[in-house]
Amino acid sequence: MDSHRFDAEVYARRLAAAAAATAQAGLDGLVITPGYDLRYLSGSRAQTFERLTALVVPASGEPTVVVPRLELASLKGSAMTELGVAVRDWVDGDDPYQLVLGALGGGPAAIAVTDSMPALHLLPLAGVLGVLPVLATDILRSLRMVKEECEIDALRKAGSAIDRVHARVPEFLIPGRTEADVAADIAEAIVAEGHSDVSFIIVGSGPHGADPHHSYSDRELQAGDIVVVDIGGAYEPGYHSDSTRTYSLGEPDAVVAQQYSLLQQAQQAALEAVRPGVTAEQVDAAARDVLTSAGLGEYFVHRTGHGIGLSVHEEPYIVKGNDLPLTAGMAFSIEPGIYFPGSWGARIEDIVIVTEDGALPVNNRPHELVVVPVS
Repeated sequence: MDSHRFDAEVYARRLAAAAAATAQAGLDGLVITPGYDLRYLSGSRAQTFERLTALVVPASGEPTVVVPRLELASLKGSAMTELGVAVRDWVDGDDPYQLVLGALGGGPAAIAVTDSMPALHLLPLAGVLGVLPVLATDILRSLRMVKEECEIDALRKAGSAIDRVHARVPEFLIPGRTEADVAADIAEAIVAEGHSDVSFIIVGSGPHGADPHHSYSDRELQAGDIVVVDIGGAYEPGYHSDSTRTYSLGEPDAVVAQQYSLLQQAQQAALEAVRPGVTAEQVDAAARDVLTSAGLGEYFVHRTGHGIGLSVHEEPYIVKGNDLPLTAGMAFSIEPGIYFPGSWGARIEDIVIVTEDGALPVNNRPHELVVVPVS
């Protein structure tokens, strides 16, 4: 097996499920261009260029991949050749959109396309089909949201790897070093601890910690800073880690310690709320209610979590208004935070898997405010 993907039988099962869901939706087929959906269905890491590459999955019949002849090598490392997917290659001057139409049966077709399909391909495809495609979100969402055992195993390995990075973070947090210095050390550690690449690094020190999506800067760390470290990467075969811990350079003052303790309670409340049948918004409310009751609700400015897998952010989203019932196998973050503009911020984040009777965290570092001694 290619180390970058699962066994071919996994992708065969996914393609069959996608075709069945397409038929149930009353559509003629799916057209999937390079991106996370294509990787999910075939293991392919092909990229999108001005020439069309697309996996065509009819509601009935065999899938076909339409690919430029000069990009045929991009199919290597995917499961498509093992699955017997028909290949229709083309050269400059051919009309690849007609090949897509042919793979769908040749007549006008109602199809769904992957959300990431460029307009460069969507518009001419719509012209050939004679109808504007719909998004494949509703068809593929239910498949990608509920993880198989092989995916859960990959997420657990990714979680353990990022835990090992967080265990090393205190040695990087030295007053006088910049956030960028710390980020560079973390990037090396993410790869050294088993990830194939770095997806993101947030080192938010002092007032920068109050910006949930701060990256890192040339600000120098100072004794007394509260530092938010939110990091993640891709772990083969492409499943992501994402974990946040908050650090204190020296002992925090009493107010910070008390407010951080409330954040811990909020994160734990959300974790304990997770089980099949509970809705995504109920998990969000479990965290939010703790902070609101303590007078900190206005400082929690984002959703409680997001799904994770091949993409860092995917469904389900743990947010008010999402009445989706949780199902065993779903994977998402639980990451409440509190942010005081111009002063400091804190966030605690774990990835959890919904089990038959609760939640299994893949991150297991302590949730306490990590005090880093300073001289």
